[in-house]
Amino acid sequence: MARGRGRERELRVRGGELSTPRLREGTPQRAGLDPGEIDALVSQVRGLTAGERPWAAGVVVVAGRGPVLAVAEAAGWAVRYAAWDPVTGAGVELPVERRVAMTVDTPFDLASLTKLFTSVAAVQQIERGTLGIDALVGAYLPEFRAAAEHGITVRQLLTHTSGLRPELPLYDCADATERLAMLRAEAPVGVPGEYVYSDLNMLLLQHVLERITGRGLDVLIHDGITRPLGMTATRFGPCPGAAATEDQRRPWAKADRGMLRGEVHDENAWALGGVAGHAGLFSTGRDLAVFCRALLAGGSHGPARILGPDFVELLLTPPGLGFALDQPWFMGELAGRGAASHTGFTGTSLVLDPATDTFLVLLANTVHPCRRPPDSRPRAAAATRLARAAAKA
Repeated sequence: MARGRGRERELRVRGGELSTPRLREGTPQRAGLDPGEIDALVSQVRGLTAGERPWAAGVVVVAGRGPVLAVAEAAGWAVRYAAWDPVTGAGVELPVERRVAMTVDTPFDLASLTKLFTSVAAVQQIERGTLGIDALVGAYLPEFRAAAEHGITVRQLLTHTSGLRPELPLYDCADATERLAMLRAEAPVGVPGEYVYSDLNMLLLQHVLERITGRGLDVLIHDGITRPLGMTATRFGPCPGAAATEDQRRPWAKADRGMLRGEVHDENAWALGGVAGHAGLFSTGRDLAVFCRALLAGGSHGPARILGPDFVELLLTPPGLGFALDQPWFMGELAGRGAASHTGFTGTSLVLDPATDTFLVLLANTVHPCRRPPDSRPRAAAATRLARAAAKA
């Protein structure tokens, strides 16, 4: 897979080890991006928070090319509403003086972007030889009898081809013992080998990783990814300063928890204590830009190395391990050349394009104050602007 703009030429020798330039803030011109398209991108994103019923209460957009962070902008509100009124079908707005403005450094509930970190943690173990990509899950977790009986593999978990259903109502279980028993007994309902996106894949993968390493997923991600990359704002919750998400109540939600801010939105992740393979991480736009940059640079950022280039290649080779590849419905014109991405239910997304060495992080609290039918057209439009900015430069 091409890495774009000569990734190998960026490598520097420092103390006998390969090193890549750290991400630094600069201008679109310095990043090799057309300033007109970038201005249009920023204006377009700002407009997403306008009006009485905007696409999102608040938005952060971060984008760049190579080691240059060319865009870091915020608009709207991290906290705009006190509650959701199901009678009027509208949010109950806070007085302006009680709202919290969005900033570039506002943390967000990443929702399913967490899956990317779980996937990288798994590929790290594959690189170390402690995990076999085509190994049977039952070899590591024999007590997960349904997965063992049906021959589910690690690769199937990473590619959502295990046949497991999208989710289980773990949030309705009485206690941790019942939740674990339900997960252990869950058998595939689909045809193994066919793609069915499922949170259960990452929950099983979490158990595999914790079994083979003897460490919790939160520790694996911190020690193996966020700490070496200097991603100090990325962690599992609680995260009190985060952008608000939903006034979570039945019947539109699966639990009655009220307005959420800094507590994981996903009901299953919440039931599991906030640390889960499919959801639970909080992060900022700048931190996620570093994550994107490290993968585009072959697994390194400055002197830190989280994966070798061959294993980044494995991660991003079709059909992708954890990542979705070339999906125009939310990647716009960045799709079609091996671009990798993911979205999160709360309104988060990121995309990295090895062909042009560009990345785009779009974080929004679209579920504030209440979840709604998903609309990824703004994500696709923003990605298209970035693709055109790279093409025109």
